[in-house]
Amino acid sequence: MDRRELADFLRSRRERIAPADVGLPAGTRRRTPGLRREEVAQLAYISIEYYTRLEQARAPRPSHEVLAGLSRALRLSDAERDHLHHLAGAPPLPAAGPPRAVRQSILDLMRRLPQAAATVTSASFEILAWNDLAAALMEDFSAVPRRERNFVRRVFLGPHTNGQRLYGVSDADEFARNATQRLRATAARYPDDPEVAELVAELLDGSEEFTRLWQSHDVSAEPSQHKTFQHPLVGPVTVDCDALAITDRDQQLVIYTAAPGSPSEQALRLLSVIGTQRMDVTG
Repeated sequence: MDRRELADFLRSRRERIAPADVGLPAGTRRRTPGLRREEVAQLAYISIEYYTRLEQARAPRPSHEVLAGLSRALRLSDAERDHLHHLAGAPPLPAAGPPRAVRQSILDLMRRLPQAAATVTSASFEILAWNDLAAALMEDFSAVPRRERNFVRRVFLGPHTNGQRLYGVSDADEFARNATQRLRATAARYPDDPEVAELVAELLDGSEEFTRLWQSHDVSAEPSQHKTFQHPLVGPVTVDCDALAITDRDQQLVIYTAAPGSPSEQALRLLSVIGTQRMDVTG
């Protein structure tokens, strides 16, 4: 443990964060830039006394839990988090489950695609992020509990709105087969993750189709490049699907675009205006 380097690193990270960045009022009596020590301690769920000793290079080695809290409170990047662990003499533990945090640059990219629907999914098919057009094309994911924001759970267990699987996409059966194969590979990469194990157990218990596909032990999958959504307001929307791997986080950015000048492009433009409002329901 390099106490002096750790202290300097914590101080430098604390001073670069504005209170507004973490939802705190700026106030009028701040004499130094960034957060106060007590604010970092509060955000990291540790005592102000212990955090002060860390910055004074007098504290004992912090635990992995404390380092995780500090990483979160100081909004550290992956590289900074790893550096913090090494300074503390506690190398970062391997991820128990699929990473869920989405890089800010990816979120910014999605917002810059107003004519394309985009989602980010984890290795277990959890929908981690989406832009407004994806919500309009599929559903308002912000109104869905986290547990239900999962494409593989939805394709096998529903809900199947109007009898249609997975938003009425034309390749639902093919997606189900490919998703099962990819999920088996995910389960092998994260054997100690309880959420992955729970998802597999739930699917085996609730879907004969999933059970049959799972028992085939296939692990290779070729994703579909085209699909058609049956949207309740604008009708069929045919899109190209480009899946881009975010390899350092074991995630996928999927971008859905329609052919220029096509009726589907017009439908996406209309959805970008309509958003997630339900025009087929009267008050």
